[in-house]
Amino acid sequence: MYRVARASEYLVITGNGIPDIRIAKKAWIFPGQSCSVFDVSPVNYSFEVQAMSAEKLPFILPAVFTIGPRIDDDDSLLKYAKLLSPHDKLSHHVKELVQGIIEGETRVLAASMTMEEVFRGTKEFKKEVFDKVQLELNQFGLLIYNANVKQLVDVPGHEYFSYLGQKTQMEAANQAKVDVAEARMKGENGSKLRDGQTLQNASKIDAETKIVSTQRQGEGKKEEIKVKTEVKVFENQREAEVAETNAELAKKKAGWAKEAQVEATKAVALREAELQRQVEVMNALTRTEKLKAEFLSKANVEYETK
Repeated sequence: MYRVARASEYLVITGNGIPDIRIAKKAWIFPGQSCSVFDVSPVNYSFEVQAMSAEKLPFILPAVFTIGPRIDDDDSLLKYAKLLSPHDKLSHHVKELVQGIIEGETRVLAASMTMEEVFRGTKEFKKEVFDKVQLELNQFGLLIYNANVKQLVDVPGHEYFSYLGQKTQMEAANQAKVDVAEARMKGENGSKLRDGQTLQNASKIDAETKIVSTQRQGEGKKEEIKVKTEVKVFENQREAEVAETNAELAKKKAGWAKEAQVEATKAVALREAELQRQVEVMNALTRTEKLKAEFLSKANVEYETK
């Protein structure tokens, strides 16, 4: 006979030719063999685990675990098939097994912690429970697909969590008041500090302004003295240049006067020499005329005498 399992099911085959069990989605079932079907869909298990802290204070841990076989691992499927082999998936056997593991691990963990530690570290406590339960379920091929661990609950007559909650609320309220007071004080201090800083900054700016003004006045005075000094030096240089020019001019004038005197002396000498030459020429002409006259006179006498 040929059998085919549904999408969420597997076949479990036992009997002739199979030493233990065989899991398959579809298979031929031969004479001497038997076949059963198991569903691998995850199932929700709801519990209210009662546990005690290290101080022997009881509390309740409400939880909903979604648990099913690990379908991506053949060994896990084989373990789960052996677990279900004489039972169906919804039998009390599987539920009691899962509940026993969850309650046992929760109680062991809670007994190692104080109530304060359980209350303060609720998230860590829940995660620790989850990890320890999963470790135990691995030997049966089961996987926790989801775990919703609700708020821890007091056992009637032991309202410890309520007191802790009220204490936390009061501490939070008191802390809020302290925070508000500190914020107000910081605000006032900050305002005063800002005012003080503003005054300090104003004084600092005023002092710096005076310093800058004094520095600028000093620089202006220095610049004025520098300019006056440069002007005086320039004037002295100009006066020296003028004096030097005047001296040079006087020197040149003296030279020119001397040259003019020499030239005038030369001109007088030349004039005197020219006049002397003219006198000598006139004298020579006079003597010549006189000699001519004497010669003519003598010649006439001699002519007449003859």
